[in-house]
Amino acid sequence: MDDPRLTPARPDLAAKYLEGKVSAARFVAGEDLEIIDSIAPMRRDPASDAELATQALKGERVTIYERNGEGWAWGQLNGDGYVGWLPDRAMARLAAVPTHKVTAVLTFAFPGPSIKLPPADMLPLGATIAVTRNHGEFAVTHDGRHVPRQHLGALGVHQSDFVAVAERFAGTPYLWGGKTSLGIDCSGLVQIALNAAGTGCPRDSDMQEAALGRALSPSESRQLQRGDLIFWEGHVAIVRDTETIVHANAHHMATAVENTQDAIARIKATGSEVTSIRRL
Repeated sequence: MDDPRLTPARPDLAAKYLEGKVSAARFVAGEDLEIIDSIAPMRRDPASDAELATQALKGERVTIYERNGEGWAWGQLNGDGYVGWLPDRAMARLAAVPTHKVTAVLTFAFPGPSIKLPPADMLPLGATIAVTRNHGEFAVTHDGRHVPRQHLGALGVHQSDFVAVAERFAGTPYLWGGKTSLGIDCSGLVQIALNAAGTGCPRDSDMQEAALGRALSPSESRQLQRGDLIFWEGHVAIVRDTETIVHANAHHMATAVENTQDAIARIKATGSEVTSIRRL
């Protein structure tokens, strides 16, 4: 069965590109939009109290297949292919081609060239914007916002060490479905860090385990290297060195650096064994 998290298909409606592959009452081509909110919640169901499946960041592209007339739209993110419901207000027609991405864990967009002005918006790591010119220490976006230039990088420039990106989230509150320094979950941390390093990455830990790197043999697993990924059912952690990992987890309710063997023993005590260790 096709994974509903990645397949925009329901009995009543499906994406046009799935015609002939799935059964549905009707097929639609969809409308291409961009996320205009700094962080947009993608939920399992069209309700503000429904489970948070993931988050879409400013500048992300999304294809919308249905609006329910009550403020919610059903569609698929173009980046990682995730399917769910987004607030209508968080999206708009494509306005400008992004040129830069946010490289700081979090930054602010000001209405003018002064940090003393009340911020007009905040932008998380990985958000993309269209810069039209520079004004001193600020980059000016197509809609007139001023963003500190030191917090931005060109789209084609990537971080050299994705583990270092993940380490910058230490202390971030744990949030199921989260992908920012305001709240993040285990697989969101892996995805955001790898994306910052220029590596495509699925959204959820089971998808990551199936798609990323190669599984280590038992003998290789005794010699962990920085950047290895340790998987449990429903959880993933990033190896920092021979002794420690960094992971967003509900035990600490935060992104924490923890002794690897202590974490494995603690999680085993809850009934969950390591399912694999993968090397990118």
